[in-house]
Amino acid sequence: MKVGLYASMFGKDDPPTLESVESYIDWAYALKVEVIDFLGGRGFASRDPEYLLGVKMQCLRHGLSIGYVATGGHFVGSDAELERKVAQARKDTDLAVFLGAPMIRVFCGQPLTDPDERQREIHCFQQVCDYAARQGVAVGLQNHPSTGDDILRILEQTERPNFTFILDTGQWVGSPAKNEGIADPDRDIYRFMQQTAPHAAHVRAKFYKIDSGREEWLDYRRIVDILQEAEFNGAVSVVFEGKKINACDDKEVLRLSVRHLRDLLSGHGTTP
Repeated sequence: MKVGLYASMFGKDDPPTLESVESYIDWAYALKVEVIDFLGGRGFASRDPEYLLGVKMQCLRHGLSIGYVATGGHFVGSDAELERKVAQARKDTDLAVFLGAPMIRVFCGQPLTDPDERQREIHCFQQVCDYAARQGVAVGLQNHPSTGDDILRILEQTERPNFTFILDTGQWVGSPAKNEGIADPDRDIYRFMQQTAPHAAHVRAKFYKIDSGREEWLDYRRIVDILQEAEFNGAVSVVFEGKKINACDDKEVLRLSVRHLRDLLSGHGTTP
């Protein structure tokens, strides 16, 4: 497995210590991670080709592969809202193509029960996949929040060869992130990860409370075991969501998170 970093721009520092994709690229290089992921609508100074080429060259100089470009999703709403969301996914696909990213990220959302809403959601995923496929780009579905059963259903019903899965460790129904560190006892998020890890092409490793040097809301030793059992060999990217519960600053949060992951991966016989 490879360790990566998501340039989320969702830090807690004021003024921000990491406020641009360039600052995240430099910090990723300082941490010596191997992969960086971007959020299409945040941190880029422009979509001008000359500027984007500079971002791409900065990644190349620092030896960083780009894992994906994150777009929206959450395909629920009126016809006009769905059309707007699909159009944004297409624009972010174009950004991924220019940067050389192999994949875009799309959200699902709370599990839908209405058959018509489900059908419309699937149709939107298919539209995005079809557009991305013509440009050689994969579409990664992120659980946000979901259950394992719902992820498997969407993957099966979308039925597109370039549709894959981005496993988010903290965005499950019942996640402790939804209740200030307390998991829902009626929802087994680790079971959801076991169900879906065999389908994952990328992992978003959420970190919430890490200033002790160990993530306290999620059991990453158990998560690494699940990934190893699934023979996952992709990137595990650190994602910090800006919780104001760590005593240290954003850069230190990311440094501690990367070190925690590397220690666990090394302990499982994987070169960090």
